[in-house]
Amino acid sequence: MSVSKGDTLPSSTLRELTENGPEQVSTDDIFKGRRVVLFAVPGAFTPTCSINHLPTYLENRDAILSRGVDEIAVVAVNDPFVMGGWAKATGGEGKIRYLSDADGSFTKALGMDLDMSGPGLGLRSKRYSMLVEDGKVKELNVEDNPGEATVSAAATILGQL
Repeated sequence: MSVSKGDTLPSSTLRELTENGPEQVSTDDIFKGRRVVLFAVPGAFTPTCSINHLPTYLENRDAILSRGVDEIAVVAVNDPFVMGGWAKATGGEGKIRYLSDADGSFTKALGMDLDMSGPGLGLRSKRYSMLVEDGKVKELNVEDNPGEATVSAAATILGQL
């Protein structure tokens, strides 16, 4: 069953690349008592993710934060080194939090896992965006097609804030 609007996010451990190397971060620490925009991509460095999805959040970062959002984060079923490399390559380092769900446990707990074995990508995440307030999903936008980044783009979240 997939996460829905009004649900509390499951407690999980993600990873992010820091100056000290990969570090674990609790979803409780990310979301509790905070207002966070989280969006997920099927894979770092993939065309739709890098060209169409992530840039909408980088371009609209200030507008989103000015509406009372504490942080914007992106999550993918990629390892923390890939996510760190993607942050540097896209100019998003220090602007958006790049989170690794390397084993897909958070993605599976949300019911947002996607089998992309056919094209050789294995387990990935559906493409979505959500507004999370104090650990609860206030808005949720899931793409029907992982190759599209329309309903999960920053413009949708901006309209929901």
